[in-house]
Formats: sequence, C-alpha cells, structure tokens
Amino acid sequence: MKAKVLFPFIGGDLMGGSHVSAMNLAASLDRNVFEPHVLCHFECGVIGEYAQSLGLKHEVLHEPGLLAVRGKRRENDATVAQYCMSSVWKLKSVLKRINPAIVHTNEGRMHTNWVLPTKLSGRIHIWHHRQDPTAFGINKLAPLFSDHIVSVSHFSKPSKPIRSVDHKFSVVRSPFDFPPEIPNRMQAKQALISELGLAENAVLYGYFGNLTERKRPVHFVETIAAIQNAVGDRPVHGLLFGRVADEESKLDERTKSKAAELGIESQIHLMGFRQPIDVCMAGMDALLISALNEPFGRTLIESMYLGTPVIATLHGGNVEAIEDGKTGFLVCPNDPAAFAGPAKQLLDSPELFDRVTEAAHKNAAENYGRQRHVESICEIYRKLLQHGQPGCTGVTQAS
Repeated sequence: MKAKVLFPFIGGDLMGGSHVSAMNLAASLDRNVFEPHVLCHFECGVIGEYAQSLGLKHEVLHEPGLLAVRGKRRENDATVAQYCMSSVWKLKSVLKRINPAIVHTNEGRMHTNWVLPTKLSGRIHIWHHRQDPTAFGINKLAPLFSDHIVSVSHFSKPSKPIRSVDHKFSVVRSPFDFPPEIPNRMQAKQALISELGLAENAVLYGYFGNLTERKRPVHFVETIAAIQNAVGDRPVHGLLFGRVADEESKLDERTKSKAAELGIESQIHLMGFRQPIDVCMAGMDALLISALNEPFGRTLIESMYLGTPVIATLHGGNVEAIEDGKTGFLVCPNDPAAFAGPAKQLLDSPELFDRVTEAAHKNAAENYGRQRHVESICEIYRKLLQHGQPGCTGVTQAS
C-alpha cells in the first residue's frame, strides 16, 4: 500500500527556494511507494502552477484561517484563540479526508499551523527547517510535536530546543536540478548589458532571491559602492533578481534610497522575478551573498555549478558550502568593503577566476544532485513508517 505524503504551502505569487526544493522532492518520489499530494492554502498562484508543471496532484484549501506572524495578520487570518478553537480541528478534518501517512512541512507558517493537527491525528510530521536556528517554532514546537526535523545545514539545527532533538535530527542538503547545458557566460552577460543599455566594459554583480531583511539587499548596494571604489574606471552594476517578500518592509524603496545616497542610483537595477534564472546567473561576473543567518542558500550552489564565482558572508550555512579561496570566497559579514578584495582579484586574474570556478563546479556537481537528496529523505520516511509511531531513533545524518 502506498504511503501518501502531504506537502502544504501558502498559495500565491511568492515562490522561493523552499517551494522549489520541496516540490521537486515530491515529484521525484517513487510512485510505487509514495503518493505526493500538494495543498495550497487560499489560492493556487505560482505555487499551484509549478506543482502542476511537475505533474503533482494538488488542491486549493480556502478555509480555515491560519495563524500568522504577530503584526502581519490579514483580515482572514486566525488569532491564537480562533486557531485553537476552530482552525486546528478543521485542519484535522482535512487530514482525515486526504488521509496522508506523513505531513511534510517546508516553511515557517506551515510548520506552525500543521504540526499540532498532525500530532492530534496520530500521523507523522516532518519539520523541514530552512531558517534561523533561534526561531521560536524550531526550538519550542518541533522538539515536542514533530517526529523528525530535517535541516539543510548544521548551522540551522535548533540552538536552544526545549528538549533534545539529537535522536530525531538530520542534515539533508537541498536538491538541485542543474541545467543539461551551461549557458555561454559571455553571451549571457552581453544580453543583460544590451537589455539595460550599459557600457560594454561594465562589471555585473548579482543578488538572487526575494528581498528580505535576512538577505540584506541594502547591504548588497553598499558592497557595489565599495567594489566600484576599488575597481576604478570600469562601471560596476548590481542586479537584484527577486521580489519584495513583505511589502511593508519597503525593501525595494530602501534599496533605491541607499543607492541614491551613495551616488550609484544608475548602477543598481531591480530586475524582478525571472524564471528560469540560469542564463541571468551565468551572465554575472560574480554572485554576492550579503545575507546573515542564511541556513544554506540555493543560489550559492546553482552559481557554483554554472561557473559564476561566489563571494559570500562568513556566516550561517555559507561556511558549509564554500572553501575560502578554493571554491569561492568568504568575507567579513558586516564590512561591505570586504567584498571588494576578492572581486578585484577575480577581475585582475583570469587564472584565479578559472581555478575557482572549475573547483566550484566540480564540488557542486558531485555533492548536490537531486537523487542524493531524494534517497536521504525517503530513508527517513521509511524508518518513520516502519516504527509506525512518532519518533525515529537511529536515523543518521545525511550530508
């Protein structure tokens, strides 16, 4: 008998790396053993469309209201009291109807809203953590109610769990579907230069991901100014690919304002969300990762595979992905000028550029394929199902 695995998401137009990773996992499950089911809360949007493109069975659930981060509740969101008295029981009824053996959540709001009804229904809950190790849920809810915690890095392991999670914690790197052909770097760069009307000798640096506080797009702007000062005559441009995750943050406006303050307003370009992104990424002279507390970024590995060098903050999961000076560069997280040194070295030394990008490509190709990820997750599924009850002792860490 097949084991059904439920993957719930908030529907809509904001899709990030966690959605891509989770749905590619779902699409890769052995259908003789597992039956994936994608659920989109409130609306279908790009999440549902992406699921459909992968051939995944999915549905839209318009009710009940869900818990939201305090201060960011919308009209139909539930208060804690409403959730406890109503929503949790409605979600439990949804579980009875869909009848999954496993509920596999992949983003913060889904963890918080689904872990309790899953526990109450006697089903298996997997908390797939891709966020801050100090977050409330991963330290207070997951240790008590989840049957297994999967993390994308050792960095994001719960830092102060209410009880030990050592017996139910695994590190499994995110899956990557690398393109069969790597785009030509010079052609990709020329296409962007032509699109933006830039000088032929322009230097392009990329930011890939939603605009969030953690990823620090404003800091990215500051690094562009620092690199321009170090490079000299060649015009340096920063291209930000992604949407504002929280409109109230006004990070797009703050990014533009910082650029104007530094006198580089014409050198910062908000490119919006683009899919596929590999051609844009291949056209960069380097990927700059300005984030703090990044558990294990997808764009970092994708860039390494494509032959675009990475300069990243010495922080979070970046240190688990990059060997400084060999497969990329790690720099002081709080000093924008720290990015300038490696950036200038890569521009001045084609030999260094080739050596770093070749080593990075080899590392990405050998360690981050989708099949390895799927096998590791399925092993966790099997052991949890074999026990037939919450908890799964003896699951080894997969890396």
